[in-house]
Amino acid sequence: MVSSSTINFGWRGRWIAWRNRVLASPRFQNFATRFPLTRPVARRRARALFDLVAGFTYSQILAACVELRLFELLAEGPLDTAAIAARIDLPPDGAQRLLRAAAALGLVQPLGEAWALGSDGAALLGNRGIAEMVAHHHLLYADLADPVALLRRGGGGGALSALWAYAESPGSGESADVAAYSALMAASQPMVAAQAIDAYPFHRHRRLLDVGGGEGAFLSAVGARAPALELSLFDLPAVCTRAQARFAEAGLSTRTTTFGGNFLTDSLPPGHDIVSLIRVLHDHDDAPALTLLRNIHSALPPGGTLVIAEPMAQTPGAEPAGDAYFGFYLLAMGSGRPRSPDEIRERLRLAGFTHSRVIATAMPLTARIIVAKR
Repeated sequence: MVSSSTINFGWRGRWIAWRNRVLASPRFQNFATRFPLTRPVARRRARALFDLVAGFTYSQILAACVELRLFELLAEGPLDTAAIAARIDLPPDGAQRLLRAAAALGLVQPLGEAWALGSDGAALLGNRGIAEMVAHHHLLYADLADPVALLRRGGGGGALSALWAYAESPGSGESADVAAYSALMAASQPMVAAQAIDAYPFHRHRRLLDVGGGEGAFLSAVGARAPALELSLFDLPAVCTRAQARFAEAGLSTRTTTFGGNFLTDSLPPGHDIVSLIRVLHDHDDAPALTLLRNIHSALPPGGTLVIAEPMAQTPGAEPAGDAYFGFYLLAMGSGRPRSPDEIRERLRLAGFTHSRVIATAMPLTARIIVAKR
């Protein structure tokens, strides 16, 4: 093994080493906080570092607000502390502490002697998927209580992987086993579905197969936007049963067909000119992900289209969402990893797809899209 000290990293490596020595110097830090030209930068960096240290506390404040349905309460109109405390069943001092903390995070805001919904609280209230993700994060945090142990055991084996246990043994997936995870995915799927539907013209196709489509949240959304499109879903049999109920409720039963099976071991149904993978590929390790892409390639006709939509690694401006959040979320889940567009396109090539491209979305943090042709 070559020691890192013997590797020549060139001018960039030397510059990084010099920069780090300077930034780590207490003398320089003291100077930067006092000198007028560097003081704003020093304060921004200090705030960013503190937010990184305090992030878990912030997330728990948000979790308390979600659990107590504070945002829904304040959406009805401003209330004083005493009224809020009574409605959310907290002692007045506890309610006051939570409200002040939530105000510091922009979730609520003071309005004289009362409290009103803040801008970020209102935005969260309008997106049920975020609230559902927050509500189940206690499972993730239990696994991350000892992140080193999680890394050493290679992921899984904790609270979050238990939520996804039915997918680890698809043949045993009964209705009760899939309910919690399917409901979570159905609630959070619209965030990704909206990006995909806005960015890609699904209405130009004849028949769409959504692989790993869960309860049919994506198909319900795309069906409303493309009324002539025939819709099919492939997932575990117990999940398909739940999807059929959703389609019936949405009035889509006559336009939809469900296929129960395991997309890693069973053949996918032919006859579709487009297949979608909505936040599915990153849930799987490299070998099963390639198997899935090859199964889709086999099911598509020549010229058929595959649309992949999910959060991706190395997304400019959203790097922490990829390798940080989803990197550790999927590690705790016990399967999958975030991939960059280049990594996904290389796997598409290995699976036999002749051409692929990345298309822009309005919110790349939520989802990026790759379109491939057979």
